[in-house]
Amino acid sequence: MMTRRLLQLFTGLAMYGISLAMFIRAGLGLDPWDVFHQGVANRTGLSIGVVVIAVSFLVLLLWIPLRQWPGFGTLCNAVLVGVFADIGLAVIPPVSLLAGQIGLLGGAIVLNGIASACYIGARFGPGARDGLMTGLARRTGWSVRLSRTLIEVTVLAIGWLLGGSVGVGTVVYALAIGPLVHVLLPRFMVPAATPKAASKPAPANC
Repeated sequence: MMTRRLLQLFTGLAMYGISLAMFIRAGLGLDPWDVFHQGVANRTGLSIGVVVIAVSFLVLLLWIPLRQWPGFGTLCNAVLVGVFADIGLAVIPPVSLLAGQIGLLGGAIVLNGIASACYIGARFGPGARDGLMTGLARRTGWSVRLSRTLIEVTVLAIGWLLGGSVGVGTVVYALAIGPLVHVLLPRFMVPAATPKAASKPAPANC
């Protein structure tokens, strides 16, 4: 079981990073957090992968006042998504034809959904950004939906002001990713370990 969980975690994080590279190469808009990452990368000259890693650890600092604690998967997520995003950008060429851009965007959304289901289903802890959302909801009493909306609207606005790519892909991702993960997650969810029932002596015959 542990081998499956680790394989699923690392495979999911690798696919997540590659899907980010596909979104960028499609050039039709990114999801809110990656609009922010791209905006910071544009202003600093750092690679998108380095920015993703740096932002992940900065977000983890915000977990401290929320009393949220990272898991093994959280730390792996913070590093590996950025690493594989840069690898993806190194091997996936830019696409200029609209048909190619649409195909790459569709592939990125599907791959991102599979990746999300894989690493969430491995049960090694949430990513830094998801943990911020759930931690904020728990500490404030807000709904998870409200917490996520406030966070993503904020980073989207800042990323757009910094020059991040907002477009039809941003809208399509927002509409598609939730239902896609909802369908895929049960297929990848590793069953939670259940403690073995304590052995009890057989009742005596009366």
